[in-house]
Amino acid sequence: MISPDRRAPYLALAHRDYRRLIVSQLLSLTGSQMQVVAINWHVYLLTKSPLALGFVGLTRVVPIVAFSLWGGVVADRHDRRRVMIATQVAMTAVALGLWAGTVSNRETLWMLYVLNACSASAVAFDGPSRQALIPRLVPPGDLPGALSLNLSVFQASLIGGPALAGLLIAHMGAGTRGLALIYLINALSFLAVIYALVTMHTSGAPEPGAHHSETFAALREGLRFVFTTPLMVWTMGLDFLATFFSGATSLLPIFADQVLKVGARGYGILAAAPAIGALAGSIYLSVRPLPRRQGRIFLWSVAAYGAATVVFGLSRSFGLTLAALAGVGLSDAISTVIRQTLRQFITPDRLRGRMTSVNMIFFMGGPQLGELEAGFVASLFASAVVGVTVSVVSGGVATVAIVAAVAAAAPVVRRYDFWDTAPEGREENLDAPAVP
Repeated sequence: MISPDRRAPYLALAHRDYRRLIVSQLLSLTGSQMQVVAINWHVYLLTKSPLALGFVGLTRVVPIVAFSLWGGVVADRHDRRRVMIATQVAMTAVALGLWAGTVSNRETLWMLYVLNACSASAVAFDGPSRQALIPRLVPPGDLPGALSLNLSVFQASLIGGPALAGLLIAHMGAGTRGLALIYLINALSFLAVIYALVTMHTSGAPEPGAHHSETFAALREGLRFVFTTPLMVWTMGLDFLATFFSGATSLLPIFADQVLKVGARGYGILAAAPAIGALAGSIYLSVRPLPRRQGRIFLWSVAAYGAATVVFGLSRSFGLTLAALAGVGLSDAISTVIRQTLRQFITPDRLRGRMTSVNMIFFMGGPQLGELEAGFVASLFASAVVGVTVSVVSGGVATVAIVAAVAAAAPVVRRYDFWDTAPEGREENLDAPAVP
């Protein structure tokens, strides 16, 4: 058993390859989050429709569901570094396509949908390889800290990306000049990750002597592992349902424009607010080990996520809305670190890519389908203000109710403590020297 205070989480930065990858991810993810905000605002400018905004989420989730399982097989069979290089190049091409279409004034709603789907397809292959590579870059004792730092970087990008995007859109005035610049910045940001991968010392190749079964058998093996592990099923399922009902970020353009009347600049700040709370939580978890009894903390954090969503939907104050969205991000960060650490500890290396691919369907499918659900519910009302309010509030209430049901039905989740399930016999690696 690994002691929770044995290693300081931030020591993961002592390892060269991990440090380079996480710094490059900060640049790349910031560009990607700028693009997410830009696409939502672009669709809103073209349509003014909550349902059209909801379909942005659908174009993201369909490729994830269609390709992520294959992405997991690829991650477990091929060099994970090379897979990531290929996906980074593909996402660069998508961003350049968005830039070219916008700067030439030939963009259409369907062009945005199609290129958004292409980017999500690349993510379906990139995510499993990225997550499966991280445990190789640090010793086991530094893994919880590395995952917390990963989340910190992701949340920092969720702050910087939307805020920068909102400022650029507002500064460059009406029209799409700011959007075109955002797409170009995102295309350039992928170069940082490509450089980190090309110069990496750690191998991304499969473990020597690893047996590779036939493709469909490999898929079945990964699915069987996930769905016969109760902790995986309960935590992934709860994450999916919570983000499905409470995922409503695609409606933020309407909240900014019609509910709070703060425009594009305010939209950028609102889009960054969840990440401000999440960054605070992930930084705290990066410098202090997680406490014991993480199962109960996980359940309370998801319940808080739903409650903060209710406040967000009811608020008519810009300040209160920012606070509620920050609460959404803070609670989500806590549950995410617990889920990620749990999965990495109990999954063998040869299955990590496939486990991550299944998780991607839950982790990304929930919020993206939730955006479609939120847009559909909001579109049922003649008033956009009433529609988005009902959509968001009902989703938050549903999330709290689902957490209560899971807490009652799943004692394995309530009692979970991953310090009791960390890999045995591997503590000799905790003080391994950093990669030069």
